[in-house]
Amino acid sequence: MDLNYTADDLAFRDQVRSYLEANLPSDLQQKVLNHKRMNKDDFVRWHKILAKQGWVGTGWPVEYGGTGWTPTQRHIFEEECARIGTPAILPFGVNMVAPVIMAFGNQAQKDYYLPRILNCDDWWCQGYSEPGSGSDLASLKTRAEREGDFYIVNGQKTWTTLAQHADMIFCLVRTDPSARKQEGISFLLIDMKTPGITVRPIIMLDEDHEVNEVFFDNVKVPVQNLIGEENKGWTYAKYLLGHERTNIAAVGRAKRELQFLKRVATEHQKNGQPLLNDPVYANKVASLEIELMALEITVLRVISQDSGRPGPEASLLKIKGTEIQQRLTELMMEAAGPYSLPFDPAFLEGEHEHSVVGDDDAAPLASYYFNYRKTSIYGGSNEIQKNIITQMILGL
Repeated sequence: MDLNYTADDLAFRDQVRSYLEANLPSDLQQKVLNHKRMNKDDFVRWHKILAKQGWVGTGWPVEYGGTGWTPTQRHIFEEECARIGTPAILPFGVNMVAPVIMAFGNQAQKDYYLPRILNCDDWWCQGYSEPGSGSDLASLKTRAEREGDFYIVNGQKTWTTLAQHADMIFCLVRTDPSARKQEGISFLLIDMKTPGITVRPIIMLDEDHEVNEVFFDNVKVPVQNLIGEENKGWTYAKYLLGHERTNIAAVGRAKRELQFLKRVATEHQKNGQPLLNDPVYANKVASLEIELMALEITVLRVISQDSGRPGPEASLLKIKGTEIQQRLTELMMEAAGPYSLPFDPAFLEGEHEHSVVGDDDAAPLASYYFNYRKTSIYGGSNEIQKNIITQMILGL
């Protein structure tokens, strides 16, 4: 394959770069680049700016409001967004449930939900994991029993990211408890304002409210909110997870954070010299950079063969991408040393302009480190991904 961008690709990159430089609000950019915490309004504001430009559904077909971009153009766009420091377009609507609706939903569902997802009229969350059903997702126990034109849903989901803001949740529920565990699952879209839904926060080690428990107590869900066929939800779930794992690699963001790491390692010293001059530490950074370059080449190889439906190679990208992200946070902590240890939540929330730590670069690093422990687990743990690679790529 040719790894060089064509003249058209470079022109597209210049177009994207010019637009982002002109339209990205500086306050959002500074939050991203300085590892500050984002709130709901931050994410929605940037989403709607891109929606007005028609640049949200980057992987969507044109007939559904997508850009019609090639895989290479999508890669360039993500690279430029990461480089300049845009907030993420949250994946739950655009990149996760939307492809499922397009592939398996009926026309009424497509007509109603897809425009609302593009414009961020609905904030979505994911109802997959349960207590005791994480990596072994097919063992889930949340029940949905058919009563006339409704399903009655009872059960619990956990680790539900940003559910405290959500208007809608897409859920895996068990509709046939007598079937093999993978064969008795259905895929439901549930309005979070429905009576019987309770959201309980889970406060993580970084002291942030990012994930939640969601309880369903006799929640009535219209049958029209079923995606595809009853008891075929496991097929749809696997389709969705392929899209999620591909996006987790986040090469562009890792490249940006590598530059931040080098800056921190240059500003902090060891024996009177920049830490980056220390051969042992420099070797760690160089090794990580080589791994990141190899991951980027692998991503380019995958997108050059893009079929529109992620295959088992998505597991490979997920494993390596998350390992690199975690290693970056570890080397940042090592570079900043004791300056990265104190917690300053008020600074992270934007209540203070400068941190009490005295080092604004170092102050968010402990929170950043703790938060990124999760990346090797969500989207299917890395251990499970290795099993997928063994079976579906190596044929063992």
